[in-house]
Amino acid sequence: MARASPPDAASPLALIVAVARNGVIGADNRLPWRLPEDLRHFRALTLGHAVIMGRRTWESLPGVLVQRQNIVVTRNAGYVAPGAQIASSLDDALALVTLPPPVCCIGGGELFRVALPRADLVHLTRIEHDFAGDVTFPPLDPAQWIETSHEAHTRSSADGYDYAFITYERRQDAAPLPSP
Repeated sequence: MARASPPDAASPLALIVAVARNGVIGADNRLPWRLPEDLRHFRALTLGHAVIMGRRTWESLPGVLVQRQNIVVTRNAGYVAPGAQIASSLDDALALVTLPPPVCCIGGGELFRVALPRADLVHLTRIEHDFAGDVTFPPLDPAQWIETSHEAHTRSSADGYDYAFITYERRQDAAPLPSP
């Protein structure tokens, strides 16, 4: 992967997440649905950018996300993730980024909660179905976020789901907040 100059402090931070109607984003360290269209959308959004993820998200992947700078955030000292860089915090992960903006945070739940107050964009796939799960995405405060794009899709197969690709941008009068 070619190295680019590091992004500056103003580089946008984008959260990329698929969320069920009831807020669930994961169950037993996996996605509780199969939605190939969302995987293609995720790939298109993240190719050529840094992807920051938590350890459990990394471990749920089949392998390194190619053509992206993979950065894993973990508190486990000495953790090894072949093909990825390791950081102990979101700030440390952001300092490692060498690819052009936006920087993409791809989960999981704990990292999303830390990153959301600092994010500039949220690319959210809303799945119009409720799922059982053990990880949720925090609700977006309408005072902080405005929907700027909404692309609805109907199920493409009998076992599929209606879904929408939605982009939210932080309101200009609502500056990113410090992380908790």
